Amino acid sequence: MNEIARLLKEHGAVRFGDFVLASGARSSYYMDIKSVVTDPAVLSAIAAAVARKFSFEVVAGVAVGGVPLAVAVSLASGKPFAIVRSQEKSHGREGKVIGQVKGRQVLLVEDVTTSGDSAVLGARALRDEGAVVDTVVTVVDRGAGAEVSLRRHALELVALATAAEILEA
Repeated sequence: MNEIARLLKEHGAVRFGDFVLASGARSSYYMDIKSVVTDPAVLSAIAAAVARKFSFEVVAGVAVGGVPLAVAVSLASGKPFAIVRSQEKSHGREGKVIGQVKGRQVLLVEDVTTSGDSAVLGARALRDEGAVVDTVVTVVDRGAGAEVSLRRHALELVALATAAEILEA
């Protein structure tokens, strides 16, 4: 088992029960990455792995789950981060993207991917702002179609761990 999968398993990332996922699908387990990354040791390990393995100018995360990941990767890499809002604001500074992404190679980070819809929307928002986005890094891929969905949008999905790895541990 890889180091990230082991850390997630040890820190209680898997919850069992009856869950409705953000994609609308039902599942007998939930990958609670948002809670697990509140532990600085886990968040630091994830950030270091991403900063070490990927080349980018800006790291971006979709609110809410991707934001702490983007901030941590920014700190680990010394590169700026951007936030993709789930909805555009109509007050203050309007827009879906916070941060300077125009003309820059942006790495999009996610906590969990199921269908890939959140990542596609995030990448679209970044591209609309002039960013170059071709890779999405997810902490956990549930193996439920995200990779195929992202490929249709010219995005490569790279998972630090899979649900299968964590469940088998």
